[in-house]
Amino acid sequence: MTDTATAFDQNTLEYDQWFEKHSSLYHSEILAIQQAIPQNKKGIEIGVGTGRFAKPLNIEFGVEPSENMAKVAEQRGITVYRAFAENLPIDSSSFDFALMVTTVCFLSDIPKAFSEIHRILKPQGEIILAIIDKNSELGRKYEKEKSTNKFYKDAHFHSTEELTTLLQQSGFQNIQYLQTLTSLKENEIEKPEKGYGKGSFVVIKANKV
Repeated sequence: MTDTATAFDQNTLEYDQWFEKHSSLYHSEILAIQQAIPQNKKGIEIGVGTGRFAKPLNIEFGVEPSENMAKVAEQRGITVYRAFAENLPIDSSSFDFALMVTTVCFLSDIPKAFSEIHRILKPQGEIILAIIDKNSELGRKYEKEKSTNKFYKDAHFHSTEELTTLLQQSGFQNIQYLQTLTSLKENEIEKPEKGYGKGSFVVIKANKV
């Protein structure tokens, strides 16, 4: 198990409670992802964590390397594969969409993970990435505080442009963007806007070619 998975394993409850403490930010993120998700389609969340996103978004399947996080997700009714994004124990062409929420920054090999997601998606299937853009206000803050944050210590934040290029290289096209968390007010739920560059939380959606 990687150091990252261990950190999440040892601090599962603290991670899960973050969403209660920062409920407006969390709900702003949910609203943005919700807009990107195709309706009535079979989806999977890669890096499902404790199921905090999969559950409200009605995603029934997840992939998670941390045993303790996976157990909490299963308690929320999600079927979880214990695996890493770079090596998915899933049949080819079996899902309509795959979601990753703030997971890309923990991947050891992004092209390999994207290639695996491409493989498990049906023709024209969609990949949906939700990221903290490294060039945003929150991205810069997390980068600065990284060394003292048990969760983000080993994270590598990326810009929207970097991930767009990697998606294109992995055989994805028709790339669209949504953004939220432009004001970062703790008591305000934001409606997502199209595009990127203003919001700290960016949702990138693309189709399998």
